[in-house]
This record gives sequence, C-alpha cells and structure tokens, in this order.
Amino acid sequence: MTKVLGTALALFAAILFSATSATAQQSDGPVVQHIDVQGNQRIEESTVLSYMVLREGQAYSQQQVDQSLKTLYGTGLFADVQILQSNGNVTVKVVENPIINRIAFEGNSKVSQKTLEEEVQLKPRMVFTRAKVQSDVSRIIEIYRRSGRFAAQVEPKTVQLAQNRVDLVFEVNEGPTTGVSRIIIIGNKEFSDSTLRDKIATGESVWWNFLQSNDNYDPDRLTFDREQLRRFYLSQGYADFRVISAVAELAPDRSGFYITFTIEEGLKYNFGKVEVDTKLKDIQIGDLQQLIRFEGGEQYNAELIDKSVDALTLAAGTKGYAFVDIRPRVRRNKESQTVDVVFKIEEGPRVYIERINIVGNTRTLDKVIRREVRLVEGDAFNRVLINRSRSRIRGLGFFKKVEITEEPGASNDRTVLNVEVEEQSTGEFSVSAGFSSADNIVGAVSLTEKNLLGRGQFLRLQVSISGIRQQVDLRFTEPYFLDRNMSAGFDLYNTHATYDQSNYESDIRGVGLRLGFPLSEFGRLGLRYTLRQDDIRLDTISDGKTYQTEGVTLLSFLGYTYAYDEKDDPIEPKNGFDFMFSQDLAGLGGDKEYVKTELSSNWYKRLWFDELVLNVAASAGYIVAYGDDTLELNDRFYKGGGSFRGFKTSGIGPRDISEGPSVTPISLGGEAYAIGTVELRFPNFLPDELGIKTSLFSDFGTVGLVADDAGTCVLRADVPTPNPTNIIAKCIKDDLSLRASAGVSVYWNSPFGPVRLDFSQILNIEDYDKTETFRFSAGTKF
Repeated sequence: MTKVLGTALALFAAILFSATSATAQQSDGPVVQHIDVQGNQRIEESTVLSYMVLREGQAYSQQQVDQSLKTLYGTGLFADVQILQSNGNVTVKVVENPIINRIAFEGNSKVSQKTLEEEVQLKPRMVFTRAKVQSDVSRIIEIYRRSGRFAAQVEPKTVQLAQNRVDLVFEVNEGPTTGVSRIIIIGNKEFSDSTLRDKIATGESVWWNFLQSNDNYDPDRLTFDREQLRRFYLSQGYADFRVISAVAELAPDRSGFYITFTIEEGLKYNFGKVEVDTKLKDIQIGDLQQLIRFEGGEQYNAELIDKSVDALTLAAGTKGYAFVDIRPRVRRNKESQTVDVVFKIEEGPRVYIERINIVGNTRTLDKVIRREVRLVEGDAFNRVLINRSRSRIRGLGFFKKVEITEEPGASNDRTVLNVEVEEQSTGEFSVSAGFSSADNIVGAVSLTEKNLLGRGQFLRLQVSISGIRQQVDLRFTEPYFLDRNMSAGFDLYNTHATYDQSNYESDIRGVGLRLGFPLSEFGRLGLRYTLRQDDIRLDTISDGKTYQTEGVTLLSFLGYTYAYDEKDDPIEPKNGFDFMFSQDLAGLGGDKEYVKTELSSNWYKRLWFDELVLNVAASAGYIVAYGDDTLELNDRFYKGGGSFRGFKTSGIGPRDISEGPSVTPISLGGEAYAIGTVELRFPNFLPDELGIKTSLFSDFGTVGLVADDAGTCVLRADVPTPNPTNIIAKCIKDDLSLRASAGVSVYWNSPFGPVRLDFSQILNIEDYDKTETFRFSAGTKF
C-alpha cells in the first residue's frame, strides 16, 4: 500500500513540474518594447492594436500571439496577417481585404437583377472576403434551383481597381429548366391520381401548358404539397390519413424529376358527440353550440373544427374575454368510426403587446398602416381588436394580402405582433363602356391613385364621354388631415351636356369641400359643402317640349352622410352589414331650394360554406322642393346601368311619351326611388389562380313621382299639323310600377386589370323603359 501511494505522489509531482515548465517556456520571451504595424492602408494602426491580445510591456508569449492572429483574421478585414518578434520589437504585417466598389451580374435572363441583388449578402462598400463570396454563390444557385434550374452554375470574378478596391462580377450560366416528368401517388384507393394531383401545387410538365410556372421541382413546394394532401383527406373524413414519404428523383438523363407520394388513407370517420365545456361567466353554452360549424353524424372535416375555434374565440372576445384559451379535444373511435369533439374553453393568462412590427411595405409609409391598428405597444392582447385591425388595413385597398401574426416576447406575458402586408398596384387607368338595347354606347376613362406617394391620399381624374354628355372631374382626399383621425378633400368638375330631345344644352361647373370623422369604431360622419353653377341654353325654336329654365343658376347646398359598417371584411365580406344615410339641403344662398335624402344598406350572410355568400341590399331616395321652387331635370334621380342591371343608364322611370312632329321620348328622372337587390355569390369551380368570381342577382324596384308642373308641351308655330290633338297635353308617363331583372355577373381579376360582365334578363318592365342585356367595364392598374 505504501509503495503504491509513493508511486502516485511521484507521478503527480512529475506532471505538475511538466506543466509549470511549459508555462514558463511560453512566457519566457522578452518583454515587448514596441509594436509596429505595417501594410495597413485604410485601417488605423490603433484599430489593429485594439484587436490584439499582445500588449507593450508584457512578456512575449506564443499563446498571446496565436490568440491575436485569430482575432485579427476573425474581423474579416485582412487577407493575411504575420506577427514577428526581434529583441522585444514586434512587427505586425497585414494585407487588407479589398473594398467592393460595385457588384454586377452577367448571364442572368430568367432571374431579375433586383432579385439577385436582394439575395446576396455582399453590398458595395463592404469588405471583400472569399468566404462571403462563396456564400453568395450558394445563395444564387439556390434561387435557380427553386425555379427548376438545377444545372445553373455561378462563377465569381473580380476586377482589381486602384486604392485596393474591386468590382465583383457573378457570371451566371442558367442552364435549362428541369421540369417534373411525372407525379406518382401510391396508396390511394378512394380518390384517383388525377383528383389528388389537382389538390397539390406542383404540376407535371406538358408542352401545351407553357404558361404554368409550377411544373418544376421545389423542395419547399413539395413540403407544401404534403400538407395540401393532408388537409384534403382530413376535410373528407379521413382522420387517420398520413403521408408516409414524398421523394423526388432526377432522371438519369437529367431531363426531369419523378415525384412519388406514398400515402396511407386510413378509415373514414363521421362526427360523433359534439360538446362545449366552459366555466366562463356571462356566456351560455347553448349560444356557443350554435356557433359550431358541424353536428354529430356529419362527415368529419378538420377545417370545420378550426373555423369553429375561430368563431368561438370571436364570440368570447365580444363578451369581454380577450384572453380566452380554446382547445378542441378530439377522440377517435375506430370501432364506430366516429370522432368525438369537446371544445374546452378557459380564460387564458393575461398577455400584453410588447412591440408591433410592420413588414412588407415597400411603398406605403409605416404610419399609414400603424394608424389603422386598434392596439398600441403596452395594450392588453385582444383578438377582437386584432381582427378589426386586419379588416381596417385590408379596407385601405393598398395590399393584396394582410396577415397579423404573433411571436413570443421577452417574457411569458409579452407578445410581439407582426403586421405582414403584400403591396399591390394602387394606381388604376380604367376604361368602361356599356351597350344598350338601343345600341347606345357610354364610355369613361379615369386615372386614379389611391395611395399617392405612399401617404394613403386619394387622387382621381376622370373623363366621361357619351352621346349627350362630356364630363371632367378631379377628386382629392387626405384621410388623416393634420395627422388627426379626420379626412378632408375637395372636388372640381365641369360637365357639358346636349339634350337634343329636350332642346337644351347645359354647362355645369362646381366645387365641393368635404370633411369626415369617426363617431364610433364602426360609425362615421361626413360633412360637405358644394357650390355649383348651371348654365342652361334653350333652342330658340322648340319643336317639342322643355323641362328646364334658361339662363345661369347658382346652387349652394350643405350636406352630411352617416355611415355605419360592421362587415367582417371590407373587400370580400361574408357576414355583417353596413348602412348609409345622407341628406343635402340646397338654399343656403343660390337660386334653388330643395332637400334630397338617400339611404342604403347591405346585409351579408355566409351560407353552408365560405364560397356561398348571400347579399341583400336596399337603397332609397327622395327629393322635395320647398318654398316656391320647382324641380327640374338635373335635380332628380336617374337609375339604370350599374345601379339597376338590365336597364340602360336613365332607362327606368318617368318619361315624356307625347307624340308629334320631331318629338322623341325623354327620361325625366324621378323624385323618389326604391331599389332592392338579392345577390348570391357562388363557387364556379375554376382554379383560384384565374381570379374569376361569379354571382346570381336579381334587381327590383321603382323610380317615379314627378310633379304635374314639371314641364309644358309646346307646339312649334311653323310646323303644320292636320290634327293638333295628336300632341298629348299631359306629357309625362309615370306609373311608379315595379320593375325587375335577373341575371349573372362575372368578375375577373385579369392580368390587365379588373373586368366585370353583367348578363341580364328583364322580368318586369313598362313599355317606355330602355333596356340592355349586356354590360361590361374594364380597366388596367399600375
């Protein structure tokens, strides 16, 4: 025992002596008297010395030299570093990496210069390093692989310049596109291969479909396709479905990929028991049950569970439970092939907004988006207000997509909101035209910018031309006047019209001022003032009748509009309603005195699935003169065209139908109208990529009420007539009867701009109405 202990002590002493000797040897160098830096051009000597561990006055140590070399190389500023020592004098020789003067790409035609510039990490005026260049080469190759060009090659080259600068050039050989030769699905029994191929994003390469861009292999898209197959089967009742594998193999001749999905369908299930379990106060379980999108006995559909959770979350939020935790508990019964679902609803922990990030807006200013968000940093998290914020941002019309996501904050009770937007064209150059049964053509050209300079301002210049009217108007709106939640704007317009059948011409010029502000979260009040001058010129020899007073008339009127909007989505609503009520009072100065009142409302209801939406709309108006004033043609309501499909513009309502030499019927307009619409938006089973939506509609209503003293029938003195009684003394035909039409509307978001087609069939009509069976409008955006 003693011998063993002695041996161990001797060994320990030897190891300790060896370590001490090695340490002494490493620090036995001379004391550093001076450190000299050589070879530096842009970088100051003090900067080089600050990175070093070795210092003047310390003993020269190889360990410190090695550490200094690592630190200097780690900065990325130097291509080569040497540290030499002689009699206490240390020399640091450096070779600086060059600075990038500019970056160029050559040979790229399928990928834009902008895309490549955004992808590479190196930028002009950055330090050139080979490691970063190789990293950017890999990034560029990855872009081409994602677009199906697996043979792409990239070679970086440098051009030496004065002052240690270089031009970096990436020479690209894009190579051919590697398509998808075939998509193979193994394990499917209930659905055919073609049905499942339609559910995934990747498509097979075929020569005739040269416009498609999804017929190449993309690993990310393949992952997405797996999820698409899973969602499809789960929506069809297959709760046990899984994708065993998804493999892409390149053909030996590199002509294309063969993609194979191996799946396991499993059993088909129906919903079993459906329950709601909650202890939240002021919420009745019966009310929550009605929000669930499915019932026991129906085919199992996982999408309906997710939609039910969203509906329950929103309902709880409206009751004041902003922090609600809803967890659907699903239990599968293989014996009965049913799925029991219990929605467990509990009040979750209180969470606060730590930060709100705005992402994706390249043109629109941050403040334009942020002022529509109903929450600020420090507020309590509220799902209802987040959904409302998303709806308000979509309502701006500036963005193709708006998503608000959450991520954990610095602590458990903090969350970060990311408002992600994808901008779309807000400028629009549009051309519209209508064809009536009388072969009349009405056209309009307008130039509109809804997001001027990214500030959310609205500007429109419109020119309308028809057989009787030419109009130019300019409209501008500042949505947040003086950075307050108050809109302000102005209107300028000039209209020239020739009414041959009424024997007069008119020139109308006007200016309007507008001011609007919110009264509540969903209600808004708008005020306006308009000053207008009407110049009416009558034919000196009237061969028919007139309903206008000749001369210059000045109109001055003040108006207001109250609007209330509780739609779930401002662009494509599926539920909710809106309401509008407006009045204009003419007589605050000027030559006319009347009160005009209008109201309108829309109600939306999602039926059995999202693509099936019912819209019921109603509008009405009434105008009445007061004092000794009477109403004339340009004061009344005119409906038709877009406001009453199936009838031409001004084609419905009171009309002068008197007969006689050179006398033609004329639309007189109405002092009242009431129009209703029932429209059903339905799925057309066309691919979403086409952007085509369809709806069935029925418009019904009436326009009428013209005062007896609205006009006088006058015979030309120099026109001989054998029977003067052929001229009807009572010129006006005003039945105030119900008119109705029905048809199909097609909306196409085409690559050239929005297109709308209306096909109409008249159901009820008066013989003096003017109809049209087809109408279209089209435009292009920029």
